[in-house]
Amino acid sequence: MVVASAEARIKELAIGLPKAPTPFGAYVEAFQSGSLLFLSGMLPVAGHVPLYTGIVGRELSVSEGYDAARAACLSGLAAARSQLGTLDRIQSVAKLGVYIACPADFREHPKVADGASEVLLDVFGSARLPPRVVLGVSSIPLGMPVEIELVFEIGPAFVSQT
Repeated sequence: MVVASAEARIKELAIGLPKAPTPFGAYVEAFQSGSLLFLSGMLPVAGHVPLYTGIVGRELSVSEGYDAARAACLSGLAAARSQLGTLDRIQSVAKLGVYIACPADFREHPKVADGASEVLLDVFGSARLPPRVVLGVSSIPLGMPVEIELVFEIGPAFVSQT
């Protein structure tokens, strides 16, 4: 079995990464500590413009929440590529956190979080799919419906495995 590099998968699947996000405040988007790359919370934005606002299960559907999680995860990949030069340095996704602005009685958290998980599955394959935590929260900065937390294990550029 041949495992393709992340950059090859992005090209093959025609996944368009946005421009790397820039901070909304006094923080950095990415920080490397040893072999781990920690990303700040990723939001579903293009530049500094929200792609989605509202509460999932109230103003937004589960499908829109899924799309917002996908957009936030793509921003995370763009931030990682900007920091590392290539996504092929990512050896594993160590953690995925998905925070969803939703009402207290909302129960579809996994369906929304799959928007982020499926991006990672497409790009890195099932062998590098991370553990995840999914939480419903009362609000997310700037009124957005989803925020994604990512931690990557990094190393030298990825080498195909057979």
